[in-house]
Amino acid sequence: MFNIPDGVWPTMITPYTENNKIDYDCLEELIEWYIKKCVHGLFAVCQSSEMFFLSLEERVELARFVKKTVNGRIPVIASGHISETVEDQIYELKAMADTGIDALVLISGNLASRDEPDCVAKRNIEKIIKEIPDIPLGIYECPRPYKRIVSPELLKWCASTGRFYFLKDTCRNLSIIKNKIESVKDTSLKLFNANAATLLETLKMGAAGYSGVMANFHPELYVWLIENWRIKQEEAEKLQHFLGFSSAIEYQVYPINAKYYLKLEGLNIQLISRSKDVSRFDQSHEIEVKDLHYLSKVYSDRLVH
Repeated sequence: MFNIPDGVWPTMITPYTENNKIDYDCLEELIEWYIKKCVHGLFAVCQSSEMFFLSLEERVELARFVKKTVNGRIPVIASGHISETVEDQIYELKAMADTGIDALVLISGNLASRDEPDCVAKRNIEKIIKEIPDIPLGIYECPRPYKRIVSPELLKWCASTGRFYFLKDTCRNLSIIKNKIESVKDTSLKLFNANAATLLETLKMGAAGYSGVMANFHPELYVWLIENWRIKQEEAEKLQHFLGFSSAIEYQVYPINAKYYLKLEGLNIQLISRSKDVSRFDQSHEIEVKDLHYLSKVYSDRLVH
């Protein structure tokens, strides 16, 4: 039986060469950086990966490369279905499933249109389950094409199918998260919070961990929090304040700012993005990222090392 380990699941970014191709040399370097930071799994081919700006061939090759490079050290999950029709999405999902990834993650906003009820999403999930047997599934409340928050009732039904193991929750609402966690209690489906500001409170509720943007900056701090919040409560509370406040940087020019942070970490990564204009990343942004990098090192030296 498949098991999604609790912990930190970075939403991976995609490095590019100067001619705007996927930089697989740098991607290998990035994968090793994540693993060195002791993350528990990798979420490849997601919005942070700029999947809406990648061809299907690129999405498939990206997932296959990550899975091959990880080589069983930690599990790899991926999404990548961006088409409008369910039939086209199934074609994309089959291609992704064939890469060897450990689980296939469905985008909630592609399961039904904005004005359609849960019964439509349920019907489309049933089609996907029928067409793509065997591989474990997850759900990602991606902001694109629109953010569809999965209801506790639909989540409970998903858990009852025995196919779902992962939810990347982006609702930013503690009461909703609590209801979701209760709805899948004693099942194989786990909730991973994408919101840094509410992370510690949701861990206390039973959330399995963190899967969000900030794991591309200082994942080791999230690893420490998730592994130590029960036994070092005072330090965990202080760290949570830092993580919540520093997560505001994700509203800067992301993912370019994350790539700049990774350059400060010593990675040979270009400040190139298909979704953001690098000219928007100015000197003030650079200083803010440098400040975050410095403070993260202070916390890391104090807590992790």
